[in-house]
Amino acid sequence: MRRPLRLALFVVAAAFVAVAAGILVPRPLLSPTRAIEEDTPLRTVLLLSNPIHTDIALPADPDVVARFAAMAADGLPIDAPGARWLVLGWGGRSFYVETPSWADLKPMPVLRAFTLDSSVMHVAVMGDISLAHPAVTVLDLDQPSFEALLDFTVGSFDTGAGGLRVAAPGYGDDDLFYEARGWFNALAGCNVWTASALRAAGIRTGLWTPLPVFLEWSLALHVGVQPSTGDPD
Repeated sequence: MRRPLRLALFVVAAAFVAVAAGILVPRPLLSPTRAIEEDTPLRTVLLLSNPIHTDIALPADPDVVARFAAMAADGLPIDAPGARWLVLGWGGRSFYVETPSWADLKPMPVLRAFTLDSSVMHVAVMGDISLAHPAVTVLDLDQPSFEALLDFTVGSFDTGAGGLRVAAPGYGDDDLFYEARGWFNALAGCNVWTASALRAAGIRTGLWTPLPVFLEWSLALHVGVQPSTGDPD
């Protein structure tokens, strides 16, 4: 009995250490030295979180829309008058495509998420988003950092932002799935992709952030930004 108990305690302790290190140890280890000048125009992007997933919301400004313009031919209303944000997320094909809500949860997508699955990009067009919502973290970037983030997201599509649409419906009329680069696993999943995207923009994150809350804690610790605490409207 003692050996299984010791093994269980070791596994729990190792998991705790991995999570703690993932949050406490910054990546990159050294803080970026480039300072933003006081009068530099800033571009606002959003980190959107739910209990298991994070997305990045880019403003639907002309330069952003131009990078994804080919998606209009697929039926994505990227240039609609009411479009304010382009929301992008990376994830496992089975879980992402087949699970629009918890009521749709099935065993096979969960199994693939914890083993290995191909990946897709989810693209959604949204109107106004309340910056006071507790699921929103506001990030202000200078133009070079913003362009680096934009390049990273475009590079995550299998053939760029005019990439191959997945033959599956979106969750509504304003979103679509596209083929993505890379393989998905729950230990290196959507939130790890989001952290990589933020680091491409020069934002320090924790070393390993497999859950949204770990990413949020690491941003609060290493960058000093955290989700809004206002009225979710």
